[in-house]
Amino acid sequence: MNFGPASPDLLPGAKNAVETCLAIKPGERVALIADLPSRAVAASLAAAVENVHALCTSLLLEDFGPRPIKAAPAAVLAALETADIGVLCMNPQPGELGARMAIVRVVERRQIRYAHMVGVTPEIMRQGMRADYRMVDRLSDKLRERMLRAETLTVKTEAGTKFAAHFDRGLDWVKTSGLISPRYWSNLPAGEVFTTPATVDGTFVCDATAGDHFNGKYGDLQRTPLTLEIKGARLRHVACDRKDLEQEFWDYCHTDENSDRVGELAFGTNLGLSEMIGILLQDEKFPGVHIAFGDPYGNQTHANWKSRTHVDVLTRNCDVWIDQDQIISKGRYQLDHLGL
Repeated sequence: MNFGPASPDLLPGAKNAVETCLAIKPGERVALIADLPSRAVAASLAAAVENVHALCTSLLLEDFGPRPIKAAPAAVLAALETADIGVLCMNPQPGELGARMAIVRVVERRQIRYAHMVGVTPEIMRQGMRADYRMVDRLSDKLRERMLRAETLTVKTEAGTKFAAHFDRGLDWVKTSGLISPRYWSNLPAGEVFTTPATVDGTFVCDATAGDHFNGKYGDLQRTPLTLEIKGARLRHVACDRKDLEQEFWDYCHTDENSDRVGELAFGTNLGLSEMIGILLQDEKFPGVHIAFGDPYGNQTHANWKSRTHVDVLTRNCDVWIDQDQIISKGRYQLDHLGL
């Protein structure tokens, strides 16, 4: 499969992905999986792989059947079984989470280096993928160190978010800073530190983007935010001026017995971002704190429960305290509080 010519303005971000984030070496085998909307991004990644003299197997999802795909194509899974590195760049459609999770299961079982670029766009390649990922890694390390001994995290925003979270010392804080290893795959663009919280109580106002297919369908929610009431890490109530979104989000979060459970609490740590762009893949890396309902990525956090769903919700301009120490003010890290 040939994704076509690479656009010069996407090549710096692709080079960063291939040489810095994935550290691909000559002769390594790369499985590059993409869809038609992501073809320009895939072409730039393929060119960057070729430039380091690695071996690229390119697969276009639409070649294996109509979208949405309900199961991961056998050829895709087979390619990952023999690859040293995997890259998935695609735009998600409703009902495709199971197929993506099947891809991730192969990655985690084989422990190959893997970049998950779901929702990637040329704009993201020109912005978030040009970040200094070594600095992102330093910040992520400092946050992880602090959170491993923290008792309480408090998050507030002027839009109405106000919640407190507590943590299980038996669960890990996972760093996905863009420097990808066989132990932990990562979204790209990267910049997150996350865990599965023990408890979350309060109000979360999603006035930015929501994950899975909600991002593509409803876009930026700044004008019609979702107000989410959470008790004991379970979603108790949803309110939104858009009643179709309110009902659809509530139904999604009741797909199975754990779809309403907070499975992820994460810091965004990509200091190269200056504003949200309405695309979850990048916006969740923006400095601040977000949560997700559903699957806790237990293979990474060591949480012992599962869900068939996972949906992130983001808020803007966070104030964040680790215990009594304010480390984010209006969406900006107080780097001196973290020794940076």
